[in-house]
Amino acid sequence: MSFRTTASHPALILDDVRGAQKMLSGVARVTALEGSRHLTGLVGSPVHLKCENLQRTGSFKLRGAYVRISGLTPVERAAGVVAASAGNHAQGVALASSLLGVRSTVFMPVGAPLPKVAATREYGAEVRLHGQVVDETLAAAQRYAEETGAVFIHPFDHPDIIAGQGTVGLEILEQCPEVRTIVLGIGGGGFAAGVAVAVKALRPDVRIVGVQAEGAACYPPSLAAGHPVSLDSPATMADGIKVGRPGDVPFRLIEELVDEVRTVTEDELSSALLLCLERAKLVVEPAGASPVAALLSDPRAFRGPVVAVLSGGNVDPLLMQRILRHGMSAAGRYLSLRLRLTDRPGALAALLAALTVADANVLDISHVRTDPRLGLTEAEVDLHLETKGPQHCAEVEAELRAAGFRVMG
Repeated sequence: MSFRTTASHPALILDDVRGAQKMLSGVARVTALEGSRHLTGLVGSPVHLKCENLQRTGSFKLRGAYVRISGLTPVERAAGVVAASAGNHAQGVALASSLLGVRSTVFMPVGAPLPKVAATREYGAEVRLHGQVVDETLAAAQRYAEETGAVFIHPFDHPDIIAGQGTVGLEILEQCPEVRTIVLGIGGGGFAAGVAVAVKALRPDVRIVGVQAEGAACYPPSLAAGHPVSLDSPATMADGIKVGRPGDVPFRLIEELVDEVRTVTEDELSSALLLCLERAKLVVEPAGASPVAALLSDPRAFRGPVVAVLSGGNVDPLLMQRILRHGMSAAGRYLSLRLRLTDRPGALAALLAALTVADANVLDISHVRTDPRLGLTEAEVDLHLETKGPQHCAEVEAELRAAGFRVMG
């Protein structure tokens, strides 16, 4: 595929994205666009969720990987391909290679989620674990390519990858012609660049907003400097956008075509993932929930109709458990209290009765009767409760105090 990256000629770039769309017909799914009543209420105008978490391999990455590998010559295909990824690009390359009959080797960080590692192997790739962050893993894969002659399939810094990812933008315009704002996560930038290329060529009035995790936000300083800037140690649970340096090719496109890049906190990511699960009934990984996190953090900043792209749904169940617990805490759904009560028969039963009246669910309870800090007739109770939100937390505390219990904190 011939891809022209001259940003001043968007129609030529659009042709390449359209060509990628034809190539992906029958390979990548046209994913659903679902409305969100909750987010619509917050934003004040229609909000739709583009469900790339329901794409084959669980993310949009198959699109770019397939387009890139399809463009290889017979000699290049015979040499095989190599890639590096925390998980989603790995699975996209593995499946695309299998569909095209190309041998694939995929390098993944040592801490990559086990379900992503297992899925990559099941799609047919040889998996090698190396490095703690994606940038170290990338370097190892590039060395392997130099030593073996395998073709390196970069996760975001290649025109064909960008063209493939840009097909999501074409689908959004087809599914929601009235869209005014598109919000999507940014890691290295290939996805945002591709969507921006497609959308701005057809609808320059549509606002494109990129979202990065606060601890791995390489784009704000890079855009301020006018060139890609590396972060020393990116840190976020959103491994899908945990990238320390923008790609050279997508950076220039994002610099010109993306209207704004926002950052979100880990608490906001947790709350967004919880919202997707509870309200939309969708399993979304932290990187995929980043656009929802941006909407939750500042809902009135987005002109609607809004399309938020849920870019992936590949999340480690253990991480999901921790995130949900953290998200519920951030949303005021957990309450931890320490109480002093009189050490007499029935005191604990009375406490539980008061919690029943307050409609709080006890998750964990610790009853201490022997401690040097306690008086002769005192006992201490540590409570971990599930509540309905911040207001309910205050009501529970008030109910306990009214029932005569001394709340320590």
